[in-house]
Amino acid sequence: MAHVASSTTETDRDGGGHSNAALLARRAAAVPRGLASATPVFADRAENAELWDVEGNRYIDFVGGIAVLNTGHRHPNVVAAAKAQEDHYTHTSFQVVQYEPYVALAERLNALAPGDQPKKTLLVTTGAEAVENAVKIARAATGRPGIIAFGGAYHGRTLMTLGLTGKVSPYKKDVGPFPAAIYRAPFPSKRDGISVADALTGLQNLLLTDAQPEHVAAIIIEPVLGEGGYLPVPFEMLQELRQLCDAHGILLIADEIQTGFGRTGKWFAIEHSGVVPDLVTVAKSMAGGYPLAGVIGRADIMDRLEPGGLGGTYGGNPVACAAALAAIDAIESEGLLARSTALGAYLHERFSDIAARVAPDHIWDIRGLGAMVAVEFVTDMDSAEPDASLTRAICAHALQRGLILLTCGMYGNVIRVMVPLTASDAIIDEGLASFEAALTDAIAELSG
Repeated sequence: MAHVASSTTETDRDGGGHSNAALLARRAAAVPRGLASATPVFADRAENAELWDVEGNRYIDFVGGIAVLNTGHRHPNVVAAAKAQEDHYTHTSFQVVQYEPYVALAERLNALAPGDQPKKTLLVTTGAEAVENAVKIARAATGRPGIIAFGGAYHGRTLMTLGLTGKVSPYKKDVGPFPAAIYRAPFPSKRDGISVADALTGLQNLLLTDAQPEHVAAIIIEPVLGEGGYLPVPFEMLQELRQLCDAHGILLIADEIQTGFGRTGKWFAIEHSGVVPDLVTVAKSMAGGYPLAGVIGRADIMDRLEPGGLGGTYGGNPVACAAALAAIDAIESEGLLARSTALGAYLHERFSDIAARVAPDHIWDIRGLGAMVAVEFVTDMDSAEPDASLTRAICAHALQRGLILLTCGMYGNVIRVMVPLTASDAIIDEGLASFEAALTDAIAELSG
């Protein structure tokens, strides 16, 4: 499927000022190079799982704004709710003049989050801000400074969240030192030969050698590693973490920023394990494309800070809150949790078939939870050497064929699927056909 430009585009109308090339030149002069973009494409419009650039080229979107669009681009109910809110007010700061959409969304999130205990929710603007506040709340609630995170984790790009993030390049390169009292535990990984037992032994050793348990406030973990390679945490690991936290008075924080709101077939990925965390960080698909994030937690923990200890000028923007309420309604009314489970099974089946037919020596692993699916590429199956070059080539050829893909993983050799759960079967199949063709092209290019 090649993307085809429409007959009349912005380029035709203004002589090239809004072509992708012209906009790239303007970007180079105005935007710092540290802000990377996966494609040289500039958006003009989008609907559900399709996007058109400023030159009229059509793309199928398997990225969804990095897992932000579980309900698709411009879900009509989400857009309508945001527009209706804009007719009343767009900002007051909840810390000055309060508004009902904030309270309504907090009530909804408290009801959705795992666990029967009373809960409360703080709303902020970004995922990193949510993690920062979760750490602050955990420290205030326990009177302890220490935070344990895991290898390969991604928790944000602010200074505290970079300290928690377990990958140097490009995130932590040249920007340290990072905050103190952050400790790193091993993550179970088939590639690295680390079993759950090995990971738990490493964590216990950490508590014996560096992180005194009585000084640890929280353990934070993504139930499925995001940037780290879409690696689901084995359920027994999460269950053991819960027991360890309970034994030492440590809080368990589930970072559900990329995994939440249906991506794995549950509202929150940790629900698959039966584990109830003390705090949950959320963002991305909560608001259907609007910037909104939050911390949901046990009421007794959330109430430990004094009035004024939590907040932020834009936190819980009323337009974003209205959009989030509509997005949550859409996930429920359209059966997107069940859709995610079915779509995940279908993606596994199709990728397995493509691997057997097209790349039996290059696809080392197909994994995920629900529709949070990844494919890992290697140079050969014997050595399992990560093949970042092939992965990049697949993404480049896919873009030429009108499919937007994104990589992840410690070695950049994993392609992750974050297609909107609202995408039609026909769109999914069209995207998979483009993926197969791009894979074939990339293998031929690199072996030729």
